[in-house]
Amino acid sequence: MKKFFNNIWTKRAVSLLGILYTYLLCFLCYCSLFYSIEVKSNAGVCLLATGISLIDLVVMLYTRKQIVTRICSFIMLPALLPVILFYFGEWFLIIPLLITAIIMFLLSGAGEATKTAFGTVFLLLYIFGSLGYFLATSLFATVSDNQRVASSVSPSGAYRCYVINTKDSSNGSTAVYIEPNNADKNYKYLSFHIKNMERVVELERPLIDPAKTPINLSWKTQTRQEITSQLNALSNNIILHLSEKQLETLGYTYNEKLILCDLTAYQYNDIGRPIGSTVHLDELTAEQLALFKLAKDEKGYYVPNPDPALLKKLDKKSGPVYIKDMNAAWKAEYNVEKDDSVLLSSLTDANLATLGVPESGDVLYFNDKLCFRYYVAVLENYFDLDNKKIELF
Repeated sequence: MKKFFNNIWTKRAVSLLGILYTYLLCFLCYCSLFYSIEVKSNAGVCLLATGISLIDLVVMLYTRKQIVTRICSFIMLPALLPVILFYFGEWFLIIPLLITAIIMFLLSGAGEATKTAFGTVFLLLYIFGSLGYFLATSLFATVSDNQRVASSVSPSGAYRCYVINTKDSSNGSTAVYIEPNNADKNYKYLSFHIKNMERVVELERPLIDPAKTPINLSWKTQTRQEITSQLNALSNNIILHLSEKQLETLGYTYNEKLILCDLTAYQYNDIGRPIGSTVHLDELTAEQLALFKLAKDEKGYYVPNPDPALLKKLDKKSGPVYIKDMNAAWKAEYNVEKDDSVLLSSLTDANLATLGVPESGDVLYFNDKLCFRYYVAVLENYFDLDNKKIELF
C-alpha cells in the first residue's frame, strides 16, 4: 500500500481532484460577481464548506509537489477576493475556504522565491482591491432610504416584481421593478439570486404611501394575438429594435438594413430625397452611392478608397473595405449605420413565434395600470442572461 501511494502516477492522478476544488472557488467567484447570496443554514454551509475543504486539503498536501496542485494553489487566493468582497459577512462560507487557500499556498511545492513573489502580489491585490472597493461603495453610492412595500411572482413563474419606495429630498418616488425569476441557482443550504438584471417598468412621483393609497400588483395571462391586437390598435407605427440574430431569423440580410445617417440638407438634395427621410442603401444607384464614397458588388457595400487610418486599423494595405467589416464609428464616417428597427404591424403571428414569443404569457398591472407585457420583454430582450453586467453600487 505504501508503494502504491508513493508512486508518482498515483500522485499525478490524485492531483486532478484538486482541480475540482479550484473550480468550486472559481464558480463562487463567478457567482459573487453576478449573483447575491442567501444562506439558508449557517450550520449547513459551514459543515459543508469545512468538510469539502478538509478533504481537498488532504488531497492537495499529498500531491503538493505536482504541477497541477502548484497551479491550483496559485489560483485559489485571487479567486477568493471577489467572494470576500461581495459576500462580506458570510463568514461561515468564507473562512473554511480562505484558510484552505492560505495553507495550500504556503505549503505548496513551489520554490520559496516563487511563493514570496506571488505572496507579495496577492497581498497587494487584497489590500488595494479591498481599499478600492470600500472607497467606491462609500463615496459614490447614492444615499437614499429604500423600502420594499410589495412583491409578487407571475403565474408562469418566469418573472418576479417588487415595489420600492424611495425617500429622498424631492418627495420620493415609487418604482416597480421586474426581473427574471428563473435565473437563480438554488441549492440545499444556500441560493444565488441574479443581480443587476432588474428593469424599472413603472416610476411615479411623489412617493405613494401604502398607508394612504393601497398598492396593488396583479398579474394576468394574455395570448400573443391579444397583445398584438392591442398594440396595433394603439398605433401602426410601433417600432421594435431587434438583434442581428433576430433580423436574420426574419429573413433580413445585412445589406438590406444599412441606411444613410447624419445627412445634411445638401446631401438629401443631391440624392433627391426629402430632408429627414430614411434612406436605405439598396434604394440608391451606383452614382448616388459614389457621392458618399461607396460602391456595391456581389459581396455587399464597400469603400473603394478608404481612409489610411481605417486601413491601418484593419491591418490592410489597400481597399476595398466592406461596410460589414467596420465598427459603428467608421460606418458613421461614411454616413452609414445599421438599422435594427422593424414595424410591429409588419410582423405576422408566425414571425412573432419565430422570434421566440410564446403563445401566451404574463402581463402585469400596477394599481390597475398596465406596466409590463412578457411579449415586449421577449422581443426587446429585456433580460439577456448571456450578457450579465457587474455593478458595484
